[in-house]
Amino acid sequence: MRASLLQIDVRPDERVADRRSRVAALVREQAGADLVVLPELWPVGAFAYQDFETYAEPLDGPTARELGAAARAARVWLHAGSIVERGGAGEPLYNTSLLFAPDGQLHRFYRKIHRFGFDTGEATMMAAGDEIVTARLSGPGTTIGLATCYDLRFPEQFRLLVDAGAELLVICAGWPERRRAHWSLLARARAVESQAYVLACGTAGTHAGVQQAGHSVVVDPWGEVLAEAGSGEEVLTVDLDPSRVAKTRSEFPALRDRVLGLPRP
Repeated sequence: MRASLLQIDVRPDERVADRRSRVAALVREQAGADLVVLPELWPVGAFAYQDFETYAEPLDGPTARELGAAARAARVWLHAGSIVERGGAGEPLYNTSLLFAPDGQLHRFYRKIHRFGFDTGEATMMAAGDEIVTARLSGPGTTIGLATCYDLRFPEQFRLLVDAGAELLVICAGWPERRRAHWSLLARARAVESQAYVLACGTAGTHAGVQQAGHSVVVDPWGEVLAEAGSGEEVLTVDLDPSRVAKTRSEFPALRDRVLGLPRP
């Protein structure tokens, strides 16, 4: 299975429509990959709170239309990162990730459960999702679990994803540079404790004055870093063996010995 993580530079001097078209073109260039992953809120910027209302869009809005067409052109599964979602007038905003099938249809969407901000920013401007989301990818024959940025700090969410069958944990993010050490540490921790691949895709550039960490990373079920990006815009491509998840869980059956929480199915 080949996965490509597109670490997008969110530049303040680039119009949202222009960035959308540029990113769609990058997705089309990934033909031959099985799964392509984009970062959190890349159309507007994860910290550009003042623009959330302006660029909020429905699930069938301009980002979904353009990125769905790109997924269809490249014939890839596309985790299109997240958008500021609004269902209609008077409805709340959500930080919503979109997963497109190779035919370009929206296959799943995930509303971010853990909102960042400590009573400011996203935490006050957006409603929280309340459902974990997994998807079985035809072709690669593996199940992915979806999470977004701040979710990475909450291992209980990833336990639920594992219980729901997740073998690859896909995290889109707009993670700040000043906490980059946590980004790398938590990505490896989630892989080790879940005995699953972690594909964590962040942004480059600066959002509303907040320097982004970049350093998108792919971690295997033993916690080994298979590939890591730098700080600028970059396409990170890696070949994975989904069967390693079952092999790891069989050879070192730590999940079987869980005592607290939900039993492993």
